[in-house]
This record gives sequence, structure tokens and C-alpha cells, in this order.
Amino acid sequence: MLAVILLASTAMATPLPKKGEPPLTEQTKRSGGIRPAEQLALRFDTADLSFEVLPETQELAGVAVLDFIATAPVSRLLIDLDRNLPVSAVSIDGVALKPGTWSNPDGQLVIPLPRAKGTGQKIRASITYRGTPHVAVRAPWDDGVVWSKTPDGRLWFATTAQGYGCDLFWPCLDFPTAEPEQVTLHITVPTGLKAPSNGRLLGVDTLPDGRTRWNWRTRNPNTYAIALNVGPYEEISGSYKSRFGNTIPMHYWYLPGEKPQAEKLFAEFAPTLDFFESLVGPFPFGDEKVGVVETPHKGMEHQTINAYGNEYAKAVEGFDWLFQHEFTHEWFANQLTAANWDDFWLHEGYGSYMQPAYGRWREGEARYAAMMDLQRPQIAAKVPIVRDRVITEEDVYEAANGGPGLDIYMKGSWMLHTLRNLIGDKAFWDVTRLAVYGRTDLKPGNFKPRFGSSREYEGFVRQVTGRDYRWFFDVYLREAALPDLEQTRDGDRLTLRWKVANDRPFPMPIEVQVGDRIEKLPMTDGSGTLVVPADAHVVIDPWARVLKRSTAIEEFQAWRATRKN
Repeated sequence: MLAVILLASTAMATPLPKKGEPPLTEQTKRSGGIRPAEQLALRFDTADLSFEVLPETQELAGVAVLDFIATAPVSRLLIDLDRNLPVSAVSIDGVALKPGTWSNPDGQLVIPLPRAKGTGQKIRASITYRGTPHVAVRAPWDDGVVWSKTPDGRLWFATTAQGYGCDLFWPCLDFPTAEPEQVTLHITVPTGLKAPSNGRLLGVDTLPDGRTRWNWRTRNPNTYAIALNVGPYEEISGSYKSRFGNTIPMHYWYLPGEKPQAEKLFAEFAPTLDFFESLVGPFPFGDEKVGVVETPHKGMEHQTINAYGNEYAKAVEGFDWLFQHEFTHEWFANQLTAANWDDFWLHEGYGSYMQPAYGRWREGEARYAAMMDLQRPQIAAKVPIVRDRVITEEDVYEAANGGPGLDIYMKGSWMLHTLRNLIGDKAFWDVTRLAVYGRTDLKPGNFKPRFGSSREYEGFVRQVTGRDYRWFFDVYLREAALPDLEQTRDGDRLTLRWKVANDRPFPMPIEVQVGDRIEKLPMTDGSGTLVVPADAHVVIDPWARVLKRSTAIEEFQAWRATRKN
């Protein structure tokens, strides 16, 4: 364990930072995308991270000990770190470097190695830093730290970093496949406060000045999922006996004075776990914990310490959607991680779909249909979800950057809904298990977090069904526009034809209700004909099983846009 950083808190001559301060470089704002060869030549083995949270000056101090293994020859380290956190000391393999050896002009710390490393050689870098971390404007949609106060005036602090990345508050490799095998955290906080974080609690040390140091360890975390949370928390804990035979610790840290609401939320943990373990598979981090912490921002899927800021809102569905959504990400983001942000829908499409799926689990088809219906008008269909190239998180998440934005959530969810109805429940959940775990013979301990892609997911569908559904994914993932189902009547003949961007093949079968009878048209070549009595009442896709264009929704969206302006 690293020695605690003993830094005296002194009054600053300059004002405390406001939201959006200090400013960030474009390099720091960039998470993922095409990476330098020097970063791709490293396998991130372990990180030992010591933090001090200094509320008087709103600073963060840290020492990061990072262990890498070279997968190709490398002569320097390129470590992502916000330049608002100036580095005061660096050592490589235990040898201190002279000041001026390293540089960080734009948010990427450049450290020349004293001796070049060959393939398979280990590198240990120790980096000491202290500075003013960027304050989020509107967390978690804008990243950074949140300095807040509890109702009784005590410190309430949190970090969020999905968009801009881990380099906002610790030295890391800021792209999805750069997960360390293991991270150990030592978080020193003011007297009387707690610091719940990722993984298993190793112990709490009380320092001579009364502060405490909270020590945690977690395995294979998403780098953006490393989280600091500080406050005068109270805790509810319990355990869950899994259907897979293991016992999983559960913890919820909440603010004082909220015990009744906190107990009701905690009561949702076990049934939600049972739902996921029944439909998907074992909780991926059962040897660590199910952890949730109340935060001064809305929420985020911080691995084993999910952020919750929904203020215990009630909903007609009878469960807390935000808790359930972030918990979904333990499987779809933390266990299964998109290797490239271009496949972000694997996180958020499933993240959104699992709320209606849970509604179906709890109450049946009516609840499921109602929840899916609420998502449908939110689909913009202006940009393809997948562009088949390496891109940054912001290039996907921000519509202003030309990305699909919320479509990775809602269009992704409706695509999964359509796929489940196309291939059937058993095949769909088998595909899901392969995507999440890489296998279907599941038991605790026989899998580890993995990276996935859209192309791999398509392969799993082909593996499970024995059929090639590339046409399905090409239309829903790689085209912006939704497929349009055109219909024409000629006497007693009803003809349906799919109109798809770029004239792609789209043999999507469709159900047609004629009177009280429902018939499924195979639409093998993208069209189908049905004999329909002239006076019959006809409903196309009566159960809304297929994602397709709706002129009514488009007109509603256009009308709503005028009301907002």
C-alpha cells in the first residue's frame, strides 16, 4: 500500500472553480477513437491509485502506480491525464526521473523510458499529481467532479467520467480495451465522511489527524467506471442467495435522514438480481458486491458502485427505472464492454431494453408493451447507429457531433425487441448470454469481463439460429432511416412491400390482422400479398413487433419541435 499523501490544506488566493472550470483540452475531452501506437503496445496489468479529496481548495491529489506489459517494443509512455492535474514526480521501475523529463502540453502525459522495453517486458510507472479537477456542468451528461453539500451542510462529492474519460482524475489509457486486470484504490477523506467505491473493501484506516483512508480492490473495471464518492453516508447491507449457488453481498450508501426511502429501494435489489440471473446469467461481480451509492448527480454504471440520484421517484411500473437501468450495465457495459465506442448500442440499447423486459417479467405483456411504446417516439433515425470505424464516445453520444445520440438507447432497444420477436425468446436470450459471457455453460467463476462488437453479435445470432441475419443488422444499425412498409390494395388483394434505404434486402416477416384472424406474411423477397375481403378491417403489425417508419410519430416529433422553439 502506498503511504498516504500528507498535504496541508491552505486557503487559495484564487476563487474556487465554477461549473465547467477549469477548461479542458480537446485531447482530454476525447475518449476512445484511434490511439497512438505506443498505447496499443501496452497491456494494462494493475493500477494502485491513492487519492486525497481536499474540499477546502476543491483539489484532488493522487499517486498512481501503474503496471504495464509491453506487447510490442516501446520507448516511451503516453498516459492520458488532464493537464489541470500537474505532475510533480514520476518514477519508472523504481527510479525517479528528473523534473523536466516528462511533459503534458495537451492532456497526454509523455514519459520517455530510461531504457526501451521489448515485447513481454514489464513497466512500472509511479505518477504523483495534484490539481483542480474539472467541475462538471451537468453531471452525468457532462463529466467531471461534483462538489456539493448535504442538506445539513456536509461535503457530498462524486466523480463521473464516461464521456471525457478516466483521465479527468487519474492517469490512465482512455479507450475501452485498456481495462486494467486489477485496480486497488486508497481514498483519503475528511473526518466523519465515508468513501464507498469499486470492488471489495479491504479495510478503513484512521489517520493521526482524524481523516480516514478507504481501501478497495476490483478486477477488470471499465476505466470510466472507477468512481470516487464522498459523503456522510449511512449504509444498508444484506446478502442475496443466488440461483447459481453463491451468496452475493449487497450494499446501499445513502444520505442521513432517508432511511425509509432507502430501505424501499434496497428491497428492490434482490428481485432485480433474480430477474437478471434468470434471463441473462450470473451477476458478474458476485465475489465483490452489488453496490449502490446516492450521488449529487442522476446516475452512472460505476462497476459495483452504481451511482443513484433519482430521488426515490415513484413510477407506475412499480420499480425505480434508474436503479434498474444502471444495474443493467453491470452486464451490458461492465461485463460486456464494447471494444469500440462505435458499438455503444451494446451498452445502451440493452440498458434501455431491460426495463421493459423487467416490466414483462413482473406484470406481463401489457406492461411490456406500454413501456416499449413510451420509447418509440424518442427514436430520431437521423444517423446510423454503427458506422464501422473507430470513433470516440462523443462522436457517438452527441448529436451535435454528428452522432446517433439517444438512438443508441431507444432505437437500440426497439431493434432488440424486433430481434426477439423475429428469432424467438430462447434464441434471443441464448444470443444475449453469448454476447455477455462468451459462453452459455455458466457458473460463477468460469467467465471474466470481455469485449464485444456488433459484428461479433451478428455472428452469435447466426451461431444460435443457423441463419444469416446480416440483412437485419445492416438496415437497423448501418442505415439511418427506418424501414418503410408500403401497402397497396387492388380489389381483394393487399400487397405489402418494404422500402429500405439503398435498396438493401429486407425479408422481415410481418403480421397482418384481418378481422379476428392474424396471419404472418413471410415477405421473403421484401414483399407479400394477402387476399383480403373488401369490407374487412385490416391492421398491420397489430402487436407492434417490428420497428418501422411511422408517419404519425414523425408528425408528432415535428409538432413537438415547434412547441419547444
